[in-house]
Amino acid sequence: MGVIKHIAAREILDSRGVPTVEVSVSTAKHSARASVPAGASTGMHEALELRDGGKRYHGKGVLQAVKNINTIIAKKLAGRNPAEQEAIDQALVNLDGTPDKSKLGANAILAVSLACCRLGASEQGMDLFNHIAKLFGNKKPALPVPAFNLINGGRHAGNKLDFQEYMLLPVGAKSFSEALQIGSEVYHELKELLEKKYGRTAINVGDEGGFAPPLSCIDEPLDILADAVQNLGYWKKIVLGIDAAASTFYKGQLYHVEEAELTAPDLLEKYIELIGAYPLASIEDPFHEDAWDDFSRLTRQAGKRCQIVGDDLLCTNPERIRTAIGHKSCNALLLKPNQIGTLSEAMEAARLALDEDWNVMVSHRSGETTDCFIADLAVGLGTGQIKAGAPCRGERLAKYNQLLRIEEGLGRKAKYAGRVIP
Repeated sequence: MGVIKHIAAREILDSRGVPTVEVSVSTAKHSARASVPAGASTGMHEALELRDGGKRYHGKGVLQAVKNINTIIAKKLAGRNPAEQEAIDQALVNLDGTPDKSKLGANAILAVSLACCRLGASEQGMDLFNHIAKLFGNKKPALPVPAFNLINGGRHAGNKLDFQEYMLLPVGAKSFSEALQIGSEVYHELKELLEKKYGRTAINVGDEGGFAPPLSCIDEPLDILADAVQNLGYWKKIVLGIDAAASTFYKGQLYHVEEAELTAPDLLEKYIELIGAYPLASIEDPFHEDAWDDFSRLTRQAGKRCQIVGDDLLCTNPERIRTAIGHKSCNALLLKPNQIGTLSEAMEAARLALDEDWNVMVSHRSGETTDCFIADLAVGLGTGQIKAGAPCRGERLAKYNQLLRIEEGLGRKAKYAGRVIP
């Protein structure tokens, strides 16, 4: 097994044209590269993404994070075995020494963590997903159900929709490749319906490839999605999901939805109505990011019919997940490695959730790169779900196409999860 000889970081641009960090790591025989994404709708409890400030790139440059890798982290990790993921990640955490990774930057730390994992796989002659499965102790890698973000609102769009994402999940597909086919066909059917009804401006796409039509009522996207699915005959093969991202419309202890001011009980009733009216099987961030008890009430009332997913509430943080377990706040975790900063901590978060029989959905961010690490992560962890955007835009399709390659490589051993309801 070779040891780390060289680490080099650089500033690249993400899918929004905003700087992010990319890292190359090498041994004497192999090299690997990884880059990190960034979110638009970020939780206040996420690990800190280090930005330069100033005028350059409107303050969003990452040259300091790059410098921290090239001058501090590179020296610390030289000579280490890249396959020893936990030891590498712990060294990174110790080197930073802050609870939110604000010294070196979570973007700097995660890029190194992921690149080392990829290098460790190469050194062992293993596929990345198999290396991750080995690290996680998972003997049953599985192709995940994709959650396609087809209609955008909130901070992902310029329309008046308060909810941020409306998703399609092909749980009834027999394989990942069939699930991707269903998602793509519904996406293009939806495009035709939107253009016919609202004109060409309605089919402009948002950061994650979903459409941003001029809608304002929270159930309108579910209606038009249902029409597209019905037209193609896929009604028995899909369920729907939403990411409310409720922190974005929570002000003054009230939720501002459809130009009305709702209390948490009012909003809860809205969700119950939607679950009763549509095949809605996933609701992400239904309340603001510290509303433990409101999450609990919805989970108690609807958790057997619908997964209640914690994103901003949990921030892929093991401590916050333990709090949610104590409150019985959710039954699903949205797993975003850049919210916590190292692969090992993200895997600890996944293990905590899975040990409680929660669902886990591995997720992209709205500002992505073409790095497809999360595709291998979802398969290796065997979590059964992935959210990587619409079947559109190169940085989203990089993940879905990698899953096709993994499925092909596994052949008859390929297992499609096909599960959402807890």
